[in-house]
Amino acid sequence: MSSDTDTDEAHAIGAHATNPRATEAHAAPARATEAHATAARTGEAITTSALHAAATGADTFPGVLREALNRRGLSLERVSERLRVRGITISQATLSSWQRGRSQPERARSLQAVDVLEEILELPAGALRSLLGPRRPRGRTTPPDAEGAALQILGEDSVVEKALGARFRHFNQETSSLMVHDIVRVGESGTLSAISTTNVLRAKRAGADRAIFVLSFDDEAAEPVDIKVTCGRLAEATYLKGLKSLVLEVHFGRELAKLDTTVVSYAVEVSPSETPATHYERWSRTNLHEYLQQVFFHPGALPADCHRYVRDKVGEPPRGRRRIPLSEAHDVHVLTSRCKPGVHGVAWEYGTGTAGTGGP
Repeated sequence: MSSDTDTDEAHAIGAHATNPRATEAHAAPARATEAHATAARTGEAITTSALHAAATGADTFPGVLREALNRRGLSLERVSERLRVRGITISQATLSSWQRGRSQPERARSLQAVDVLEEILELPAGALRSLLGPRRPRGRTTPPDAEGAALQILGEDSVVEKALGARFRHFNQETSSLMVHDIVRVGESGTLSAISTTNVLRAKRAGADRAIFVLSFDDEAAEPVDIKVTCGRLAEATYLKGLKSLVLEVHFGRELAKLDTTVVSYAVEVSPSETPATHYERWSRTNLHEYLQQVFFHPGALPADCHRYVRDKVGEPPRGRRRIPLSEAHDVHVLTSRCKPGVHGVAWEYGTGTAGTGGP
């Protein structure tokens, strides 16, 4: 299985590890346009991948902290004093460094201070802490914009960029993903049968009311037979046959206030493909607070071995490969907290004579 993007991530499902810029992905735009179809109505949907990306731009931890301080009219001295009264000692210099983006809270005491800051500044719980990424490297760095961050992971001229066209440059800039849960189901023949995704999104600015997701697959013989959105409202489901990709636009049903959260859930059932699936990937161009990936196998197509891995970008060799056990429910899962940008995958192998035999 192979894949691509959503709010700012992507998944992949395929019978072999593939680069989204495969030959088929380079089909002429005119050919792809001719293949447009509304999968929600025709069942001409596809396989897997969801495009999630977010958390870049002005609404970073320093930006939200500065704005909250200004809105409350509190000096750093007063904030430091209020923290001290609650038993937390954070100097004005440290607070200044945080709001200027020169450093970020990382130690346990500092993270505790962030939780209290949210109360002092009258912010929703988690509004500041959810914007913190992994430990930062030494020295000052300038984060790329949303488009640049996606290009760092996907590379130039990717399937996602082709599928979105002019929308690629600005897609999902109004929201960021906090948590994502993917569930992949493998059928008796060893091919992908369904994928469902739940995505918790936070508004980066007032008025956000929709998000775009891109699902891609390796085997064009696989066609979704049903698309259901259980949280949110499906506004678009455009199938691009030449790119083997489906573009979903989901409306939240309301306009979000800044820093407000919403949940989007959708599921896609897929007809059997010609080639067994041996891996699933999701790419993210930004930090996720938490990512849970589950793969359920049919009892007649149990893998002999499963492992997790990470790629720094699409097409690069996997690293950090580790075996993961199969549970009594015939599933494997990977839970990653403070998930870094990159490609996060699960791969499996079948034993000789097992239904759905294939190789990664």
